[in-house]
Amino acid sequence: MDRKAPSLQSFLEQGDSPAPRPGETGKTFKRRSSNINLQRSIKLLDEAVTPYVNRAVRTPKGNLRDSGLTPIRHETQIESDTQNLFLFTPGKKAKSVRSQTFDDTQNTTALRNTTNVVSFRQEPNYEGTMTIELTDVTLSNITIDEDPARKATQELYLEFKDSLKQQSALHQVLDLVASYESACAKQLSKIQQISKCLVRNQPKLQKTCSTGEQLLFEKNTWKLVHSLFKDRLESDAGRDSFEMDDSDGDILKTSVWGLSEQNISSRLFEKDANVRQSQLVVDWLETCAAEVLGDQPKNAKFFVDQPVAWENTLHNLQKSKQKLQTINSRQVTELDPDATLRQNKVLDDLDQEDERYFLQNLFVLIRAGQLEKAQELCHACGQPWRAATLEGWRLLHDPNYYAKTSSDISPLEGNPHRDVWKAVCWRLASEDNIYLYERAIYAALSGNLTALLPACSSWMDYVWAYFKVKVDVDVEKEIRLLHPTDRMLDSLPQEYTAKLLEAQEVFKEIAASSDENVRIQSENVFHTIQKYIILGDVPGLIETMYQWHQNRSCPPYLIRVLAHLVLFLRTIGQDYQKELCEAILKAYVEDLISKKHTSLVAHYVSKLNPEDQVQMYATFLEDIGAQEEQQKCLKLAEEEGLDVARITKTVVERIRMRENPNMFPKTSLAVDLSITEEDKAKIDAIQWLVFDEAHRPEAVRQANAIMRTFIAVKKHAAARLAFEKIPSDSIDVIYHLWHTKTGSSDLSSKDSNTIREYMCMKAYLDAVESFNDWFSLYHQGRPSKPAGAEGGSFTDQVAYEHKMKQFNQEYDRWMYNLQIQTRTTRDRIFNVLLFLDGGWLVDADEDPEKDASRQDQMSRLRKLHIPALCLNLHTVLHLSEMYVEAVQLADVIASEQYHLYREFDKESLQHLLVQISKSSLALLDGNKDPLGYDMV
Repeated sequence: MDRKAPSLQSFLEQGDSPAPRPGETGKTFKRRSSNINLQRSIKLLDEAVTPYVNRAVRTPKGNLRDSGLTPIRHETQIESDTQNLFLFTPGKKAKSVRSQTFDDTQNTTALRNTTNVVSFRQEPNYEGTMTIELTDVTLSNITIDEDPARKATQELYLEFKDSLKQQSALHQVLDLVASYESACAKQLSKIQQISKCLVRNQPKLQKTCSTGEQLLFEKNTWKLVHSLFKDRLESDAGRDSFEMDDSDGDILKTSVWGLSEQNISSRLFEKDANVRQSQLVVDWLETCAAEVLGDQPKNAKFFVDQPVAWENTLHNLQKSKQKLQTINSRQVTELDPDATLRQNKVLDDLDQEDERYFLQNLFVLIRAGQLEKAQELCHACGQPWRAATLEGWRLLHDPNYYAKTSSDISPLEGNPHRDVWKAVCWRLASEDNIYLYERAIYAALSGNLTALLPACSSWMDYVWAYFKVKVDVDVEKEIRLLHPTDRMLDSLPQEYTAKLLEAQEVFKEIAASSDENVRIQSENVFHTIQKYIILGDVPGLIETMYQWHQNRSCPPYLIRVLAHLVLFLRTIGQDYQKELCEAILKAYVEDLISKKHTSLVAHYVSKLNPEDQVQMYATFLEDIGAQEEQQKCLKLAEEEGLDVARITKTVVERIRMRENPNMFPKTSLAVDLSITEEDKAKIDAIQWLVFDEAHRPEAVRQANAIMRTFIAVKKHAAARLAFEKIPSDSIDVIYHLWHTKTGSSDLSSKDSNTIREYMCMKAYLDAVESFNDWFSLYHQGRPSKPAGAEGGSFTDQVAYEHKMKQFNQEYDRWMYNLQIQTRTTRDRIFNVLLFLDGGWLVDADEDPEKDASRQDQMSRLRKLHIPALCLNLHTVLHLSEMYVEAVQLADVIASEQYHLYREFDKESLQHLLVQISKSSLALLDGNKDPLGYDMV
């Protein structure tokens, strides 16, 4: 602010004209020194009356303006590739403004022959969106293996989870939000770097630019959450219970305290949370704009050698004074800052263009909250007087009133006539014949919303305008209420307070804006979230997020944002409508499961309620097939404190009930006895319960349930595979677990019955396999008797006798093996029929938690297989000519000790008695007792 530039009057008084811009002489000078070209004159005239936004760049490209930093002029409205990802309103499309920037010094033909490459530039166009620049870069040495947008998104999933784990305490919640913002900024920076090397039409990378925009929105959202909730949490902790002590009260009662407008303003911010948080919103919006702005202030300093404003107009006036040329009648004849208004005339065409460009950049700096840089720009462009006009808003404060010693006199701070300055700025902003951005600059400083809004082109610009004016009005009202002064303050117009709206009304007005682009942006999901956060309407935010979750087209990145917002609100105790919050978290878990984010699922499942934890993680584990992956998932579940026992049990139950929810088949024979893929899945599911010995009792119970299903349809091979899934030491492990837990030698009824059923299954499978072996040996293993050689030659008879000798040996061997197999089969079938302590598939201990379904299944299995086993046993005994034992089988069935007859229906019992009668007849044929008793 201490810089001094030569006054414009001093240049007017100099005899020599200031040198025109290096590199190219202005159009005005060329018309004097060359023949008038009619077509060119018509073109210049057309450009003079054409609206600024449609005019081509005429500024010379010499040293005074760096061609590489020429502001973006060629703007083309195009639709965003991700328009449907942001908006959920049918029939509306999000608009995104991108700019195609070409260096004025480049040859157009050469540029067309060069590969067009899209890159993000952190420079705002004046619609408030990001720009994409086409630069002269080829992809000859660049190889990108995957979509950077997808990679960045996946990295965000991991970074958010790590942040959530590392900063899970309540006192770290703000650090957690800051880490979210940092993660988004990190990925955004990567995308911006990669995007400099992207080929626009490369299909794999089409979503990269839209992902960058999403990350920018998300980063800004987390920044807002951190700023506002930091203030709100501190207010809840006691900052807003603003109570003055006696000394403060004494100061407030004195006129000395009230002489400082800064004191009054500071006091207002301390006691009024509404004003304070409104200012935080303004600070947030300005910070976001400053981050996007980047190096724009440096680019705007296009004057290098001559920090003189309006040098072309100055040159014309000097030449006119020297009577070397005549001034255009519509051009000003004086060059003070108010000349254009006072004379109602204009500057030179080039100066008008430069002035508009300068004011446009100046407003961008004001919008970004960079007032000092704006003043530096004023000095750099030869307008120090304008820098001074930007200084008048500062609040008055005399530090000498509050100094402890009077030895040093400090300068007065602020503007003692701020009210006059503000009134002047208001009137200046209300002038219709002043350029739009000049009016907006002074409107922003004086609280003139009507003049400020036309310069705003985005939703964030509008929010900034409304809240900046709101804070300005609140502070002004407080100062005028408490500030004692002897002079009459300059009054402000009635319109000053007419637009003072509550925050809720502000957003309603923005949503109903006459600017279609702003109306569409107000429906952007991130802007909607930001709106609710600013309003402090957490229930409304949760309801809206739930509605988005219900929408099937809700994109995955949004689900991630919503889930972490819910977790944040839950941490600070504001998770209203817990059912809706739970549904949002479940949606995020489902998304993680669908995307196979194995390392993330367990952590976010742990955030659900206990019942949902079991069901959701079991759903996730159902599709995990590799054993190493299964062990990894269970380890992650244990680290997150999940109920692994219930989860693994649920996994197995869901898999075994997947094909037939009723569990037990209605028929006793499967159409296809082969092992299907679904059968394999059920068998392999048992593995989930085998990894941890603590789950071994449940593993045996689930294996029993699966074997009951297989045995019911006589899929004995599948039942055997399920049986073999249980480690051979399982019974010992169950006993050891019970002894370690209780110190008792007697198992619980549940575990005891589980082991008993497991042994019943073993006995049955052994019996069935033994019968199959006997059947195969009897029917397929019997040696064939060689054909006779009657009437043959001596050689044939010798050969026949040799074959008979071999046959007899094989037959004796076969009979011997058959007898052994017969006894083995008989014993194993009797092991089932005469199973100890109540019979096969009958619980020995009364279980207070009896499973009715299991009891029904075991009863049906007894009725299905005991009659069949009895018939098979009779077949073995009868065909092995063990007729006595075959007949005595009737006594075993009729015995009241075993009650096997109860498992027969009338038809099956009649069939078995018919078979037994055949054995009885065989005994009669052998002159033996038909009932198998020895005859005396």
